[in-house]
Amino acid sequence: MSTSATEPEAADLVCQLDNVQGMVDALTSVRWKRHQDAVVELSEHGIVLIVEESRCLQAKVYLQRELFVRYGYSAQGRPRFGVSLGLFVDCLNTFSVPGHSSTIEIQYPGPDMQLLLKSLDSANACIYAEIRTRIPDMVSWDYNFEPAGSTPLSFTVKSSALKEAIDDLEWPGSSIQITLQPVPPSVTFRGDGHGNLQIDFKYYVNTDLLVAFHCDHQVSYRYKYKFLHATTSNIPASVIKDNRGSKLTIGRGGMLKVQHLVSVARPSISHSHVDSAGYQQPSRIAYIEFFVKPEEDEATGNDS
Repeated sequence: MSTSATEPEAADLVCQLDNVQGMVDALTSVRWKRHQDAVVELSEHGIVLIVEESRCLQAKVYLQRELFVRYGYSAQGRPRFGVSLGLFVDCLNTFSVPGHSSTIEIQYPGPDMQLLLKSLDSANACIYAEIRTRIPDMVSWDYNFEPAGSTPLSFTVKSSALKEAIDDLEWPGSSIQITLQPVPPSVTFRGDGHGNLQIDFKYYVNTDLLVAFHCDHQVSYRYKYKFLHATTSNIPASVIKDNRGSKLTIGRGGMLKVQHLVSVARPSISHSHVDSAGYQQPSRIAYIEFFVKPEEDEATGNDS
C-alpha cells in the first residue's frame, strides 16, 4: 500500500489501559523462567501473547479489547511479532506505581517496528519506552483441544489450593499423576520421590476447595512436574486474595488445559459478581490458558 512521503503510516494498533498492574499480573502468570521469548498476535478482538517450551507446554494470555479504555485497530489481517517476555514485563513495571492505577498507551509498530509504551497520567511528565521486536522464531503449536468424551472431564479448584498441592509434590525430574474418578467423585494428585505422596480433592466433602467436578469415567495421566509447576508458579497474589478458582480440563489424549482468570479492573472499581466457581464474570478479566502434554509412555487406559 503506497503512502505519501510526508505522511507517516498509520499504526496497526494504538490502545490505552488504565491498570498497568493488572497487565503485569496477567503476563507474569506465564513467566516460568528468566529468559522467555513470546509471540504477540494482534486482532480487532484484542491481544494474545503466546509462550511455549519443548512443544510440551504452551501458555496464552488473552487481553480482550474490552479491557482497554481505547482500542484503535487498523491493520489488515493479524500482525504477529516476537518479543522478550521478561523485557516486556520489566518495562510495564516501570509504569506501575503501588497503590495507584497508572494509565499507559501502547502502540505498534513504531518507525523501526518497535513496541511503544507511553504514560498518560501527567501533563507535566511522561515515561516513554521502546521495545525492540523481531520476526517470530517459532510457529506456535496449535493444538486442537478436543473433549475426551461426551461429558467434559473437568474440575474447578481454588487457585490457592491448586498451587499449594503442586508445590508440595515438588521433586526434581519427577512426574505428577492426575486421576479423576466419578465414584466417589474425586481428583488425586500423586507425586514421585516422596514415597508416593498424594493429595486428594474429594467433591461434596469439601466444596470450598473443589467447587465444581464433571467426570463420567476414570482417567489417569502423568505430566512432567516442571511443566505442571509452570501453570501455577506465578499465580498473581490478587487471584489468591480474591479466592478465585482455576479450572482444569483433560482432553483427548490426556492434553491438560489449565485456566486462570486475572482481574485487570482498576482497584477503585468495586468487584463484580463472583460465581460459585470463583470466576469473576464481566469483561475486565484477562484469560490465562496453559496446555500441558502428558508423558506418552505413561498414559494409562483412557479416552474409553
